[in-house]
Amino acid sequence: MVGSKEKSKEKSKEKSKEKRDKRLQEISLLRTIPYSDHQRWWTSETVAVVTGANRGIGFEMVRQLAGHGLTVILTSRDENVGVEAAKVLQEGGFNVDFHRLDILDSSSIQEFCNWVKEKYGSIDVLINNAGVNYNIGTENSVEYSHMVISTNYYGTKNIIRAMIPLMRHASQGARIVNVTSRLGRLKGRHSKLENEAVRAKLIDVDSLTEEIVDKTVSEFLKQVEEGTWESGGWPHSFTDYSVSKMAVNAYTRVLAKELSERPEGEKIYANCFCPGWVKTAMTGYAGNISAEDGADTGVWLALLPDQAITGKFFAERREINF
Repeated sequence: MVGSKEKSKEKSKEKSKEKRDKRLQEISLLRTIPYSDHQRWWTSETVAVVTGANRGIGFEMVRQLAGHGLTVILTSRDENVGVEAAKVLQEGGFNVDFHRLDILDSSSIQEFCNWVKEKYGSIDVLINNAGVNYNIGTENSVEYSHMVISTNYYGTKNIIRAMIPLMRHASQGARIVNVTSRLGRLKGRHSKLENEAVRAKLIDVDSLTEEIVDKTVSEFLKQVEEGTWESGGWPHSFTDYSVSKMAVNAYTRVLAKELSERPEGEKIYANCFCPGWVKTAMTGYAGNISAEDGADTGVWLALLPDQAITGKFFAERREINF
């Protein structure tokens, strides 16, 4: 009986892998097809910002966006590393600029916004990629949960709030893309949220507010401090990282609803996406997807033609549920 269950699991894994590989092949093919003139709403004057972009998925999104002809600002908390990353792309002929940005530091955010305003006036795309995770492999420590939540959720929220006034008013709308994870899904297969009260609050988009999301992460951190988080019904895997991304997912929906009330010509569309288990430093290079493939959906979302897609969650260029 046990043997047959194991075989069934293995078959299921094989089917999932085949399905994912097939989809990644399709996406690789789609990437080779150039955007037609009527699809290209951007020019070399279009400015995109990618946070945490000195390596991995962020670096690759900068490369792909610049490859499509946008002006891209690569940001990094470490100035020396960021300068070198930008130089690599500049030497490759890409229109890439650099400025230091620490999304945990309000003065750094303000300095960055002042620089953007002075040099570019406005931006068209903001991709929030900066994030941290301190769990490796199957480890599930919440030792650094305050840092994870502060960076992945509050840091992302703070840079968005600071950049919104700098987002260009245009008929096609500006775009905010948040890098998140399937681990933050409310009914995820890999990291299931069993706290029914929290799920009920976060799944009700009509009643969902920023305050509710803030209270949810505060409740989690309080239980971490009290040592009661394990019985709190929080996600099973990479718990603090999963909660931080669950919060980003929820906040994306709140933000999209709020921004949808802006008048025509001032619209900003906000979406989030999961890049997959990517071979980067964050995963200890244990992922099964290349940074190039992982970055694709974020770039695709940033470049969507003039259509009001907002408040959605994507993976592999397809919408998935929260």
